[in-house]
Amino acid sequence: MERLQKIIANSGYCSRRKAEELLEQGKVTLNGIPAKLGDKATPEDNITINGKPINTTEKNRYFILNKPKEILVTKTDPKNRRTIYNLKAISNLGLNLNYVGRLDAMSEGLLILTNDGDLIQKLTHPKHDITKTYQLRTDPVITKQHITDLKEGILIDERKFFAEITNKNNNTFHISISEGRNRIIRRVLEKLNYKIFELKRIQIANIKLGDLQPGEIKEISKEDILNLK
Repeated sequence: MERLQKIIANSGYCSRRKAEELLEQGKVTLNGIPAKLGDKATPEDNITINGKPINTTEKNRYFILNKPKEILVTKTDPKNRRTIYNLKAISNLGLNLNYVGRLDAMSEGLLILTNDGDLIQKLTHPKHDITKTYQLRTDPVITKQHITDLKEGILIDERKFFAEITNKNNNTFHISISEGRNRIIRRVLEKLNYKIFELKRIQIANIKLGDLQPGEIKEISKEDILNLK
């Protein structure tokens, strides 16, 4: 038997942390009885969330998506704007996929999706420091001094931000980081007085965007995901 929040996460319904919140809010039942944090079960038990049964026997699957611009990375939006879940490539799969990390609306590129909630919990933990690489186009051209400053660390929100700049070609370059503060690349470059015209994530650790077109999705193996760690 396993803790209920782990079974819920493994089903792909949500992360383990979110499952714990649902249990604390009394939204989960186990075999018809209100469940509580700490309860244990098996995947064969009848588990419902908000009155609806969850599928605990669904096979875990893993995908990469090339997120287009002006699409939100969220399951619900109060303003009813388009999200990644409105994309045909995702909706046609009929799977309860969750995203690993985010990209803001005006950013594009590589996003990992899976119904393996337990793995999402592990991969998004700050201790893993997974390297992510982005392609940027700015105005003006980034200076040699700022390339050095980013490598040595720039203070933002009382904490240093480190980045490696490579493949510089006029006003286009790659930037690699290993942290996940919200909109951190945009905030740092705006602090340095650059305008960003393109921000595309092209690689997460060993996984590359490649020639995947905006809005397209491709299945990858669990071994690819495990190598991220």
